[in-house]
Amino acid sequence: MGIFTRFRDIISSNINAILDKAEDPEKLIKLMIREMEDTLVEIKAACAGAMASSKKVQRQQATLQDRIHYWEEKAQLAVSKGRDNLAREALVEKRRYTRRIDGLENELSEHNLLVEQYQADIRQLEDKLKSARDKQRLLVQRHIHASQKMQAQEEIRRVDGAAAMMKFDELENRIERMEAEADLVNFGKQSVLDAEFDTLDVDEEIEKELQALKTPDSVSKPNETQTLDG
Repeated sequence: MGIFTRFRDIISSNINAILDKAEDPEKLIKLMIREMEDTLVEIKAACAGAMASSKKVQRQQATLQDRIHYWEEKAQLAVSKGRDNLAREALVEKRRYTRRIDGLENELSEHNLLVEQYQADIRQLEDKLKSARDKQRLLVQRHIHASQKMQAQEEIRRVDGAAAMMKFDELENRIERMEAEADLVNFGKQSVLDAEFDTLDVDEEIEKELQALKTPDSVSKPNETQTLDG
């Protein structure tokens, strides 16, 4: 495939549409970018060749211009010496170089036009290549995101597995046993607060008994007992 055919195919291509239909978009975009880069190198080389040809023509023009000036001076010299025939021959040589330089003008115009076209193609292809590289970066980012998402889903499925749930159950049972053991440490022991209230209850009973002893009705009368005995 020629350089211009490839260039037209690349420029007219719809990258997004092509990638949407591709089984492996990342691989395809790499191939497209490589093709663009190769084509760009060839177009730049062709442009450089056209520019070199243009400069060559310009050098030839400069040489011919010198010859035209040379024969013009010779014609003037011959006229000043009264040598009209010699002056005519000098003017003939001048005309011959003038015709050649006119032909080079057309050739230079063609080379310059070709250089301008190459430069326009290079700019257009570079824009297309930039779009392709941007698309490639986007695809890579999407691939990385998809891989991370898949990895996260795998991790979730792994955690949700039966083995993982058994580990959680074992951990829960272990915690419950530790809590039960902690409760047994103080089992049957009266708390300090309960003991203090029990002490208050005992003190209250003793006070009641003491007050009962002090009450006259509850104390036996010695004289009455002695009278009954008598």
